Amino acid sequence: MDKNAFIMLYKSLVRPHHEYVNSVWSPYKKGDVEVIEKVQKRATKLVILFKKLLYTDHLVHLGLLTLKYRRLLGDMIRGF
Repeated sequence: MDKNAFIMLYKSLVRPHHEYVNSVWSPYKKGDVEVIEKVQKRATKLVILFKKLLYTDHLVHLGLLTLKYRRLLGDMIRGF
């Protein structure tokens, strides 16, 4: 899968579910956060060009943030 196709599919099909889970469930235990983050980590491995890079490098090249950071931003916007 190429980078542009992945970004379009991920942002439209997968990330909305993560956003919902983060706002409703609001995981605070390290294990729970890691389980949710693992979904994004596995998904970024679908881009063939980045397969052998580290997860943090995947995020940089794809222009994505970690789900933990996105949750923090959402909490700040909502005023929690």
